Amino acid sequence: MTAYTGIQGQNILIVSSDPANPVEGQIWYNSTSNLLKGYQFAAGAWATGGNLNTARFEPALGVIGIQTASLMVAGSLPGFTNATESYNGTSWTSLPGTYPGSIGYFAGCGTQTAALGAGGYPPINGLNSANTWNGSAWTSAGTFPTAVYTCPLIGTNTAAILAGGASTGGGPTNASQSYNGSSWTTTSNINTARRGHNGVGIQTAGLIFGGGTNTESWNGSSWTNTTSIPASTTTAGAAGLQTTALMFGGSAPANTGATFSFNGTSWTAENSMATARRGIGSGGTQTSALASGGATSGVTATSATEEWTGAALVTKTITTS
Repeated sequence: MTAYTGIQGQNILIVSSDPANPVEGQIWYNSTSNLLKGYQFAAGAWATGGNLNTARFEPALGVIGIQTASLMVAGSLPGFTNATESYNGTSWTSLPGTYPGSIGYFAGCGTQTAALGAGGYPPINGLNSANTWNGSAWTSAGTFPTAVYTCPLIGTNTAAILAGGASTGGGPTNASQSYNGSSWTTTSNINTARRGHNGVGIQTAGLIFGGGTNTESWNGSSWTNTTSIPASTTTAGAAGLQTTALMFGGSAPANTGATFSFNGTSWTAENSMATARRGIGSGGTQTSALASGGATSGVTATSATEEWTGAALVTKTITTS
């Protein structure tokens, strides 16, 4: 049998507890647990989370909250609901503060206790009204110039940008509209009119993708075309920021569970979700995201939730298999 030192040119460290700051490829023997361990790369993966109380699809497109403190607002059943639910990382709780109107296909952003919702369907031309959430109730946040639906809202409940969407007659628009906490203003148009897309980031550094293959970044004053996503996708889920984004699921054109990450320059295929779906409620970051609800086929809504843990260097026990 060849000794490890003969292959690698070094001895295996024997320790009573795992190293606090190991480096990739490091191997050691833990004399307390009697286990041989190593520090290695682990690909990102989806795991099952708690089911929604109300199965639905096409809730607020956008990122509302984080994986352990998220919000699900309105959506299709089929038909439409105004139900609001919160997630604590384990289970969903139905909240008494229902959205002002039973709608779907609208835009949302913010946190579990400070969110913003805008637009929505019906009607076919979209809504031009917005509402803010304070953790217990929804309050009017005024109206904006171009009524829209099936588009993202990027930012917070006091500083957001609404980009594109379906408008008059359901056709796509390139309208871009910003909110400062009290009023709405028309801003520079996106480059490609689209609907069914998603977005991440903040009001001055955003990213939109989907509704086709186009990706556009926002610097607070203008939109710039950047690297296209690998597949034309609509109504996917999203998480993250402008240079650390995650897109998952959607229709491409069949429902998919495909997941892609973006590093500010290029998109990379990741492990897929267990349940292929479109019209997903989403939240979180590139390394810790949440996918909830969606339609698995036609207008069949699911209550399933999946939690994403991104790629990382982790301590693994070395076995013979």
